[in-house]
Amino acid sequence: MLFILSSIRHYLLAIQFFTRIPITGRLAAWVGYSPQMLRASAAHFPGVGVLVGALVAVLTAVLMVFLPQNSLLSPLVAAVLGTVFSVMLTGAFHEDGLADIADGLGGSQNRERALEIMKDSRVGAFGAIAVSLVLLAKVSLLALIGDVNPEAMVAGIFAAHVASRTFPLLLIRLLPHVGDVAGSKSKPLADQITIHSLLVAFFWLFITIAIVFAAYAAIDLIVIVLIPMVTTSIVFLYMWRLFAKRLQGFTGDCLGATQQVCEVAFYLGLAFALA
Repeated sequence: MLFILSSIRHYLLAIQFFTRIPITGRLAAWVGYSPQMLRASAAHFPGVGVLVGALVAVLTAVLMVFLPQNSLLSPLVAAVLGTVFSVMLTGAFHEDGLADIADGLGGSQNRERALEIMKDSRVGAFGAIAVSLVLLAKVSLLALIGDVNPEAMVAGIFAAHVASRTFPLLLIRLLPHVGDVAGSKSKPLADQITIHSLLVAFFWLFITIAIVFAAYAAIDLIVIVLIPMVTTSIVFLYMWRLFAKRLQGFTGDCLGATQQVCEVAFYLGLAFALA
């Protein structure tokens, strides 16, 4: 019983930290906060994806029902509004990390200078371009998927939000934290994530796959899961190699950037599978 209550508190803390969904009043007081709790809550990062992905998927499904059925633009409109909603739910938390990474790695080949640029709150040309292209990639891929198979679009949104929040946790396990740890938002995540926490994270992912498969039994499991997971894994390996080579470690921005590109990679894999 104590384990269940502790897990609920860690999950709600993850929602507080990684989204704009309000956890306030007595509930927030019950959840509490400590660096140790925040570190433990990282295991529920994919669980945050379950909530965010479910809300975005439901909105997208409703839009696809009420938008004109015979218009090729309906999936595009649903994709745009769903993406806007996801950004509102997270407060562009991960997009901000992507922008900082693009500015840092694009602005200098020197490791120390790149880390210095990443700490600057201003968004440069590389960051603006990266975020714009990623958002464009999300919208266009979702519109393409929705035009071919609206059910796959909804299921893919749900699964992508969870999968893309699972892979960044591997960076914490595989790389050391670098940069200004004392002033970093990711300071509580600086220590390596435990095997137990990784198992909890992957449990969230496996539950998601099971839900998608049960809800969309008519869609081939290979289409909705296997190929997208392969493309996501390939992109994660690229990001891991990039951070290991250029930064010799990870920062909080690396986690956000990895989530963003892994989400795009999942949609790309789903589009490949539908072909």
